[in-house]
This record gives sequence, C-alpha cells and structure tokens, in this order.
Amino acid sequence: MALSRHFLTRRDAVVIIIVLSAFYFVSALYIFPPTPIITSTDIHSNCNETNFNSSSLVSQGSQLPQTQVIAHAPGWTLFRDLYMANGTLYILSSNESSHFPEIRKMISVSMKAEASPENIAAREPTEYQMTFITPDTARRRWGLNNDTAVRVSTVSGNTLLFNDPPQFLAHYYHFVAELLVGTKAFLHGAFSAPFLRSSPHIQRPLYTQSQPSFDRAIFMHSDAKSWRDGPGFNAYFLRAAFPSITVEVSDDWQDRVDLTLENTRAWHFPTAFLADRSSAFRGDACGSRTQRTAAEAWEFMVSKGALDLFGKWWDDVRTAVTRFAGGSVDSEQQEEEVRIVYVSRQGGRRRLIQEDHERLVRELTSLVARKRALDKPWVLDIVEAQRMSKDEQIRLFSKATILLGVHGNGLSHLVLMNPQSTSTVIEIFFPQGFAHDYEWTTRALGMKHYGIWNDTYFTHSNHPRVNYPEGFQGEAIPAYAPTIVKLIENRLEGRM
Repeated sequence: MALSRHFLTRRDAVVIIIVLSAFYFVSALYIFPPTPIITSTDIHSNCNETNFNSSSLVSQGSQLPQTQVIAHAPGWTLFRDLYMANGTLYILSSNESSHFPEIRKMISVSMKAEASPENIAAREPTEYQMTFITPDTARRRWGLNNDTAVRVSTVSGNTLLFNDPPQFLAHYYHFVAELLVGTKAFLHGAFSAPFLRSSPHIQRPLYTQSQPSFDRAIFMHSDAKSWRDGPGFNAYFLRAAFPSITVEVSDDWQDRVDLTLENTRAWHFPTAFLADRSSAFRGDACGSRTQRTAAEAWEFMVSKGALDLFGKWWDDVRTAVTRFAGGSVDSEQQEEEVRIVYVSRQGGRRRLIQEDHERLVRELTSLVARKRALDKPWVLDIVEAQRMSKDEQIRLFSKATILLGVHGNGLSHLVLMNPQSTSTVIEIFFPQGFAHDYEWTTRALGMKHYGIWNDTYFTHSNHPRVNYPEGFQGEAIPAYAPTIVKLIENRLEGRM
C-alpha cells in the first residue's frame, strides 16, 4: 500500500504545543512539589492585605520562622517572629540562649513595684514569662508536622507589647514621657540608616530603614480603665498621635492566653516590640543614673548614632498631637514670639509659699512689660492647667518658650514644646530636693533644664543627687522671684 504524505496544519501544531506544555507543568508539580516556607518577607507582605477567605493559620507542613532580636536595650526589645502560648512568650531558636539578651533584661513579673528586697526579687522573671523553644519542640507541640493539624495563628502586622502594671501607666508623665517617649526613641532609632549600618546581624532585605506603623498596642496587665489617667491625657495623647492604632487590654490578652492554655496552640507575632519597666531598672542608665526607663532606649540609640540630640525624632508625635488640638506648628512664628508659661499649683498640694508666688507673678509681669515696651514680642501666661480644656492646654504648651513651675505633673506638657535655641524648662524644688523626671526628659527632647532652690539654680552639668527631703511634697516651697526672673531674662537674651 502506498503511503500518502500528510502535513500538520498550523492549528494542529498549536494544539500539540498546548498539550505538551500542560503535561510538563503537571509533571513538574508532581516531581518537584513546592515546600511552603514562611519568611519574614512573606509575613510582612501578607500583613498589608485583608483576605477574609484565607486562614491566618500557618500552613500545614510549614517551617516556623525563628525568632530574631533586631534591637535591645534593658527594658526595650524589638523582635522579629515572637510566639505566645499559655501566657508565656517564646523565643523560637535552634541557637543557645547565649545568643540572646538576658531574659531578665527583657521581661519581668508584672506586679506593683516596691523598693523592698522581697518585692525586687519577686519581679524577677520565671520560665512562665519568657522561655526558649526549639523548632523540633515547637513542631511537636503546636502541630506543624505534615500529618498534624496546624495550631499556630499569626497576629498580622506590628504589635506593641506593654508589660507594665497599672501602677505607673495611670500617670500622664510615666505614660507619655517614659513609655511613649521610650518607645518612639527606640523604634525611630531601630529603623534608621545608622542603626542598620551598625547591625550586620540584621537580615536584608527583610529590614527597611522606614519606621513602620504599629497596628496594635496590647496592655498585657492593665484593664481598659487602668492605663488611663484621671484628667484623660493618656488616651488623648495616644489617639491623637497614633489615630489608627488598636488598643487591647488585659481581658483581650487573657482571651489569647485562655485559647492556648494547654500549650498545644500558639500565637505568632511577626513584629513585636516589648517594653518592660522593671527590666529597664536593671540597666545602668535607668537603674543607676536617671531612674527614667526611657533613658535606656534613648541612650542606646544615641550611642549608635541613630538619634539626633535636638529632639527632631519626636517631631512627628508632637506635631500630630498639636494639630489634633487645633494648634499651630509654625516654627518660624514661634521663633519670633517669646512665650513664658508659668504653671501655678497654688490650688493644690506641692505649692509655693503664697507670698513668693505673688511676688513671682508681679516680677514676671514687669519683665514682660519692659520687653514689650521695647517692641519685643514677649508673652506671659499664668495658668492653672486643671481649669483649662485638654485642647487649650495642648495649644498653649506647644507654643511655650519657657515652661516654669513647681516639680509636678503640670510640667509633663514639656513633651509638646518645640525644641529651639532658647527652649527651657525651669523646675522649682524644695531646697535640697531633686528628681530626674523632667530634667532628663527635657534634655532628651533637645532642650535646656534648670532646677531652682529658692535663690540658687543648677543645670545638668552640676545637678545634685536625687533627694526627697521633708517638705518636698509640701505647701511651703520657697522661690526667690528675682533669681528666677533674672535667669529667664538671661536665657532668652542669649547670655546663658
């Protein structure tokens, strides 16, 4: 039989190519199945997506990313890939614990702090607060084997974990000038180019120089009421500065604990920043020198060249709160105007001798009148902050050049001042008394601080030791007006 010649048409060739391609693709999937491995890049790309059709559970057969400490100072630790089960924070690592900071400098037992040796010892952490877990143990415990249902859920995004007890949270100074200032200083520095250059251990490109926004703040041991101060500034400041942040409190944290009580499930935090007050006191900057927890965060980042010394790293927070209150953030206008704000405490405890207060008001008024007669734009505000609305206080203190007052919470508004060449906080103490609270915060935010003992003054270079003599909290604090007024005039005229 003679064979006839037959040529493929173009249509036949296209069909054959499609069939062969499909066969190759299916065969490749069968022979080389993909291994689903979670990386920090995957986690962070998923954080910004909302997909209600997908589960937040880690995929069956996945490898959990191991924990990495990005940056650490006593009381302040930035983690990549931290885990929690049954209330315990887990560092997942195949390395020995010696590769990580001391646990006692990262976390504590959250309880009321007292100065007794018994209380100090009771706040030392145990394995319940934080411990290490190997990948193999985590796989067996939390069901990551191929034949076991997975039980690790990712809390997407970036999380602030505040381990402090309510004792200090419910105070405007400690909440804003310690907790938030420390948090901002540490995170601003940790996501800066100088810190990145000084930290070769950080995996690239998993780490960027742009500071991320944080999705939630979890007050692990404080209920909804206990992290708020009486006047309401804690909530005001947090919401104004970080309007998108979600707040969880101890009940919410307990929900997560209860759901992992048997330690067969775990929560996974892709990025977690842990702040712990008692741990900060185990560092030198706080525990030995300043008693300010934020000092550990600030000094560490300054040592890395990751923070400026002029308070610019705090600008976006200060600006956000000021704008929220309807205030102006025009720096040029503030440079032209000199505003002295005297916070009077004469209606409460820890106040001046009444005669000294009255003379101080007279001499401040006279000083400003003399300067205005010379066409200098000097302004004096004598205020009782408790008589003002929160918006009014924010707007006023954000314009202050000189902030003057007796040691106390009214000086906490210094966090709103715009650091300029003459920006100054003048704090009146009972003679021989001193505390670092406002002195340290003023310097950290790039301004000058002076302490007053009646007719003498001191500054950082010669400040005294911390001391709370009898009369420190009293109602008869002396203040020699001529000394204070002369100090203000010399400071504003550039003579000191």
